[in-house]
Amino acid sequence: MACKEEPTPTTIADQYYETELFKAVQLEGFFPDSKTFVDYTPKDSFALLEKKYLELREEKDFSLKAFVEENFERFPALPEIAANDTLSDMYAHIERMWPRLRKEADVPEAHSSKIALPKPYIVPGGRFREIYYWDSYFTMEGLLVSGRYELAESMVENFAFLIDSLGFIPNGTRDYYLTRSQPPFFSLMVDAISRENPAQRLRFLPQMLAEYDFWMRKDSLNESWGSSTASRYRVELADGAVLNRYWDSGDTPRPESYREDRELAEMLYDEKQKKQLYRDLRAAACSGWDFSSRWYGTKGKFSTTKTTRILPVDLNSLMYFMEMQISKAYADQTKVAEATQFKAKAEARKAAIQKYLWSDEGFFLDYDFEDEKSMQEWTLAAVYPLYFELATPEQAAQVRATLIKQFLKPGGLLTTVDHSGQQWDAPNGWAPLQWMAVYGLLNYGYTDDATLVADRWLNINEKVYANTGKMMEKYNVEDLSLISGGGEYPTQDGFGWTNGVALGFKKLMEKTNEQ
Repeated sequence: MACKEEPTPTTIADQYYETELFKAVQLEGFFPDSKTFVDYTPKDSFALLEKKYLELREEKDFSLKAFVEENFERFPALPEIAANDTLSDMYAHIERMWPRLRKEADVPEAHSSKIALPKPYIVPGGRFREIYYWDSYFTMEGLLVSGRYELAESMVENFAFLIDSLGFIPNGTRDYYLTRSQPPFFSLMVDAISRENPAQRLRFLPQMLAEYDFWMRKDSLNESWGSSTASRYRVELADGAVLNRYWDSGDTPRPESYREDRELAEMLYDEKQKKQLYRDLRAAACSGWDFSSRWYGTKGKFSTTKTTRILPVDLNSLMYFMEMQISKAYADQTKVAEATQFKAKAEARKAAIQKYLWSDEGFFLDYDFEDEKSMQEWTLAAVYPLYFELATPEQAAQVRATLIKQFLKPGGLLTTVDHSGQQWDAPNGWAPLQWMAVYGLLNYGYTDDATLVADRWLNINEKVYANTGKMMEKYNVEDLSLISGGGEYPTQDGFGWTNGVALGFKKLMEKTNEQ
């Protein structure tokens, strides 16, 4: 499949996100967060609205808020849950949520930021009314438990459509996400639906190869950091090892967080530094961990976020799995040379992960390739090598001990041990990381620890549901009486990946209790 270049900020939506109108509305702060406005649909072309705005703003009685209300369509609210739904069993509630979170195949809308998809899909919920990349894997696992194989398959088909049409899977299906991807879970999605139908792995091999090329290819713009050379998502270290980083092709404020990014960058005086910070904030959004002290260059300082100079444990574990899945798909066709080639790539990555991402302190840590040292932040990303069986038994034992001693709390596992105020830090726990931890522990025989984590996570899900009638995006796992917090927006309910993980853990606990 031919390579496609992802669009740059200057080619998106007729440069709408660089217009005076867009900037004025976002900086005015009419809405709870910057994402609200970018999801409104303009009633006319961006160029015409900009022209109209520039003419009218000079008038004495001009109201920007009234201009927005007159010229933009608000998005429709999600259908309300029936009153008796809040009184039902949590798992019955989740089953009733699937139709509410389901979207049918999209009809393209003129001037909308939405990227139309050809098949039905599930959205996360709350402020997230479009499909998101890595969220969808955990949602799909729940759909499969619910017996909704066809819907899970259609979501994989949607992601394959995005790869075919764009050359990659964007962060989410909005045009303002076209400058980056998210953690590459497509090969896990294919693997999930292949459990019932092994032919799916072969069916989606072309898209897995195209996504692999997207993450691995170089362009002519190489960056030198320390003794390493970086190009897009790919980093080549001094010894020739190749690992991956999170990245974004833009170096301006994110449209969906325009005001927030501008305010953070105000403390920087140098324009080059601002551009670097904007790219690093975008890259943190690419990671899915937006935001976390995990990406800080200096402890406690959000403005020192340096995501593009960090080799993440989770991303490189995912890339290892992608290489292994491609090798397996080739082996299924008895294409020995190709299978051997990708197996060798995976083994080389495994060796690099062991060399650069395992710390003598006994934990998997991200690697700062600019300063050529391990990052100091201990995070739950360390469970990914266990999930993909990259860790040695000795390493798994050390990670397990640290999880129990430092990360395990009454509601499950902390995201990091740092209370920074960011949402991907303590005291918050997130469904996808509980999933990776539980199955990572199971891979190394730590069944009691795995079921303890799953049980505590389900308990906090059930406690919050009993009090609110809602499934949340994230949870405060330290204090079960408090809601989670931090980040750029309030805690969201819905919630796709929480629902999926809850159903998966319920099935796991039932299976464990039968043994």
